[in-house]
Amino acid sequence: MTRHLFTPIKIGNMLLDHRIAMAPLTRSRAGAGNVPTAMNVEYYRQRASAALIISEATQISQQGQGYAWTPGIHSAEQVAGWKAVSEAVHEAGGHMFLQLWHVGRVSHPQFQPGGGLPVAPSALPVPGKTFILDEQGNGVWGDVPVPQALSLSGIAEIIEDYRKAARNAMLAGMDGVEIHAGNGYLLDQFINSNSNHRDDRYGGSFENRARLLLEVVEAVVDEIGAEHVAVRLTPMGRFMGMGDDTPQATFGHIARRLSRFNLAYLHLVEPAMVGTVLDENYDPNWDAIIKQLRHDYRGVLMLAGGYDQASAEKALLEGRADLIAFGRPFIANPDLPARLHGHHALNDADGASFFGGAAKGYIDYPTLAS
Repeated sequence: MTRHLFTPIKIGNMLLDHRIAMAPLTRSRAGAGNVPTAMNVEYYRQRASAALIISEATQISQQGQGYAWTPGIHSAEQVAGWKAVSEAVHEAGGHMFLQLWHVGRVSHPQFQPGGGLPVAPSALPVPGKTFILDEQGNGVWGDVPVPQALSLSGIAEIIEDYRKAARNAMLAGMDGVEIHAGNGYLLDQFINSNSNHRDDRYGGSFENRARLLLEVVEAVVDEIGAEHVAVRLTPMGRFMGMGDDTPQATFGHIARRLSRFNLAYLHLVEPAMVGTVLDENYDPNWDAIIKQLRHDYRGVLMLAGGYDQASAEKALLEGRADLIAFGRPFIANPDLPARLHGHHALNDADGASFFGGAAKGYIDYPTLAS
């Protein structure tokens, strides 16, 4: 069947009207206690015309937080805050998955229980910064300390935190969860050989390095059902020091193993993006890898990474993907599907208001109807 951005598609137990998903977008605007607020409700309600909204990355525990003002899904107050969001999206006719997040080493002691060091597969320096609070309570970019290596008991606790977070997401009325296993965060840190120097069953071979992700998926699927579960990966990504010696073998193995779960979808981020920046020197071997992963993963495939309407249509028509996730275009265009359908001009996104702040650059972008 010929694919098209405005062709319906079934994923999990949902029938989506089109194939324009909203990518997860960290905006750092949660309230006290990392609880979603009425402003967050309005932000997601405005964008409910997306085929599927994937929420901003949401920490599964206090240990999992690495940026200021990011929401959680581990307290009763956070569950209630997200429930208000999901109800608004559903009332507007939308669908929403909550992205489950543990940042691992990309954190700071000010976020960690007891002011401890962030956790990681291995105690290695982190080539990056995170968004912390200064002495006046303002958001600033700060250095990440060398983390502490997780013990086996610590790993087991994190798997249970994912299970509990998935249960909480469903209590909050979400249609499902997306397990964030990319962009240099905890599960990605275990997958990549650059960041995983362990010599136990979670390190060494690519099978071992993929073990934590697969155990997390198994726990979450057991808790809420495979039709409510998705995974996000960034094969060949370099953000936050990622890199793998054998990416085709590593991610091919992961794709084949994930296929066995019958997930709602697999979400892959093109390596042309490093964080929020276009990487003009990305590895051209990606084309070969995406063809392999398309073959190895037997299910619905979503792609993201700097797409516009023309490149998205091309990816669908060539069979490279089944859905396309748009990020920054959804920040500035709450009604993005209508704009793409009618070939209307797009608003430009204000990069200065991406992280932190209030309504400006968040819920004040004009729509076609405004």
